[in-house]
Amino acid sequence: MSEIEFRSVSKSFGEKKVFQNLSFLIRPGECFTILGPSGCGKTIVVRLIAGFETPDGGTIRIGTTTVADGSKGYALPPENRNIGVVFQDYAVWPHMTVLENVLYPLKMQKVPKEEALQRAKAAIKQVNMEGLENRLPYQLSGGQQQRVALARALVSKPAILLLDEPLSNLDANLREEMRFEIKQLQKSTNSTLLYVTHDQEVALAISDRIAVMNEKGEFQQVGTPEEVYDQPANPFVFRFLGIANFIPLQARDGKTFLLSGGKEFLSLPAHVQKEMIAQKSGGKDGKLLAACRPMEVELSRTSGPLEGKVIRKALLGPIIDYRIDIGGTILRAQLQTEEGSMKDLIFEEGDSCRVGFSRLLWFPGNGEGEVANG
Repeated sequence: MSEIEFRSVSKSFGEKKVFQNLSFLIRPGECFTILGPSGCGKTIVVRLIAGFETPDGGTIRIGTTTVADGSKGYALPPENRNIGVVFQDYAVWPHMTVLENVLYPLKMQKVPKEEALQRAKAAIKQVNMEGLENRLPYQLSGGQQQRVALARALVSKPAILLLDEPLSNLDANLREEMRFEIKQLQKSTNSTLLYVTHDQEVALAISDRIAVMNEKGEFQQVGTPEEVYDQPANPFVFRFLGIANFIPLQARDGKTFLLSGGKEFLSLPAHVQKEMIAQKSGGKDGKLLAACRPMEVELSRTSGPLEGKVIRKALLGPIIDYRIDIGGTILRAQLQTEEGSMKDLIFEEGDSCRVGFSRLLWFPGNGEGEVANG
């Protein structure tokens, strides 16, 4: 196991700044995921660790070895870093069999033939591909090709495994299957794993810790899956971790009012008022955001603090998905279909309803900064 540390790392391509002064630590044996939108710099982090790119500034350390120093223009060659890399496109050789693909890195390292064969077969077994050693890539499914790429990365017994969007080309069922296999492989090999993705479901499922990165290449929050999902640092994190409702509000005298239409919303919780005063937050004119997930919107025919109107209904199998208009603000609400049937909560478009919330998060006015739970 090896830890990975970025210290004030910067990287640009011409005038395009990917990130500036990026610092973080991946612990030995940890599954660390960088989650962010396309183009935010996730892949560049992978390429810097692997040695395919050199930082403009700052240092990168693997274990006790500084593998890159931007101020000196120094970078340890990739082949000397003991790293396995799997990219989005698999990159398996089309003219080589499964066994030949997995053997390839060991041939480059000039590992003795018998030892290389034993290690290749063991890696193939690790990814459940026994019996397919002589097949060519075109004879394999997408999931099987991905397993070949994993076996090829594992065969060198790397201390670090880097996975760059390895499941994005697979269908939903295969993605679900492979993400659990990857987590199991990481545990069995005891490797330090960096996984980069834009898929929040994969990140939440496999990670020990998640770093959420924005379009500017900045980490917005680093924490366990539970921490970043339940205690998001700001609206960007909340939005990126799932379907989000944001309700723009204005606070006055302990009350809140919808910015669209000015109708009264809900009283501001006392601890949120106190925090806003202490931090001098709330934006200009007391503006703030309330936020929730669709499953945290509670619908009723007779009770609930707010009046709403159903403007759209969609049956999604086990889930009913509604769009609810409350005073000009549109919320997305979801409930289990069975629950809706049992509790007489099957609304039709145009129906009136009452709306409440099982939980709200309160963000300062412009949506930046810390979040208060309520």
